[in-house]
Amino acid sequence: MLKGIDPLITPELLKLLMEMGHDEAVLLADANFTALSLGAGKPVIRLPGAGMAQVVKAINALLPLAADVAHPVAFMQVSSTEPPYLSALQREVLDLLKDSLLPHQQAEPVERYAFYERVQKACAIVVTGELQPFGNFILRKGVIGETLRP
Repeated sequence: MLKGIDPLITPELLKLLMEMGHDEAVLLADANFTALSLGAGKPVIRLPGAGMAQVVKAINALLPLAADVAHPVAFMQVSSTEPPYLSALQREVLDLLKDSLLPHQQAEPVERYAFYERVQKACAIVVTGELQPFGNFILRKGVIGETLRP
């Protein structure tokens, strides 16, 4: 245990978040997500006792979101719905992330099968204990650094 780090952040997850580079993505998946087949060859970290909102809150405290893209957060759109529909879970998670988004940014709803294609580009999958369907989010990492010196 370390001061200031949520106990949900396991040593394996902390290492993964630290090793991710700028613009790499991590998938935060619900308990029903097909992580082994869609994430073949990628690290899969399991947090079976934790809901999505808890995990997002803990990770968001450590992971800077990409500032150079319009959509640093993507989420799986609920099937048979059209944007701007959001499930209660999606509203809760996006509310947790809103202060991390810049004024020109927003979260992007992505159709289920297109979302699966994006998973192929993620560097890892964190499977939570979230039981709400369509509770899947992709976060793109930004940078922490000094202002560019001319």
